[in-house]
Amino acid sequence: MPLIELGFSPCPNDTFIFDALVNHKIDTKGYEFKLHLEDVQTLNEWALQGKLPISKISYGVWPNVKNNYHLLNAGGALGKGVGPLLIYKEDLNRGTEAGKPNAETMTVAVPGVNTTAHLLFSLAFPQVKNKKFLVFNEIEEAVLSGKVDAGVIIHENRFTYQEKGLSKWMDLGTYFEETFNAPIPLGGIIARKDLPQEEVTLLDGLIKESVQYAFKNSYAILPEFIQSHSQEMSEQVMRQHIDLYVNDFSIDMGETGKNAITQLERVWNNLRL
Repeated sequence: MPLIELGFSPCPNDTFIFDALVNHKIDTKGYEFKLHLEDVQTLNEWALQGKLPISKISYGVWPNVKNNYHLLNAGGALGKGVGPLLIYKEDLNRGTEAGKPNAETMTVAVPGVNTTAHLLFSLAFPQVKNKKFLVFNEIEEAVLSGKVDAGVIIHENRFTYQEKGLSKWMDLGTYFEETFNAPIPLGGIIARKDLPQEEVTLLDGLIKESVQYAFKNSYAILPEFIQSHSQEMSEQVMRQHIDLYVNDFSIDMGETGKNAITQLERVWNNLRL
């Protein structure tokens, strides 16, 4: 029985996508999976090392790994209105518009050097040099405590930052969308090139089936697999998370998705972070 090592994040969008596959709610054609649930920056670093045969990555690292991996059509996160946000704690004593930090001198927390969020932030704010790379769920607290002046948030933090007294400076995804007239490529699934091509095609198809199964079943109560990895999120936030990041592009990125990834690669080539 074939055993495949598979890496993705514990976030609800990924566990929603892979639930039917890894828990055998669909016919997996005899495949079993050894799971590695890690934050996306860890998965990006592992991809740079070629560690896992199948893995989720940020599209921000794709140009660095494409020689060793294929990009799958299914399982990814692309879309409109799904990008990272730049947030800050308002301080009217700064004497700036809406109490924002100085854009020239501020220190900004970013969720990982190889992430799409870093790439999109650098596209919008190329002048910012002072960056702290943190795990995504540490960024709100870093801004609140004053360790940094602003932060780039992703995932469920998009739904909670206002409750904590933080303000939005810019939707970095909207900036990309308006600049390139394309959806935002956030993350995709890759398969190492030492896997047989027929196996890669089969696994891509199974991931597609897994997403379709999840959509078709429209869970009244989210499965335990999703809830158990959700870092104590409320079910409402989990559902918001899934609704935001899982869509038709997660079934098949299509030509629109491929073109958006090409645009992001051009940004990467220009910035060379």
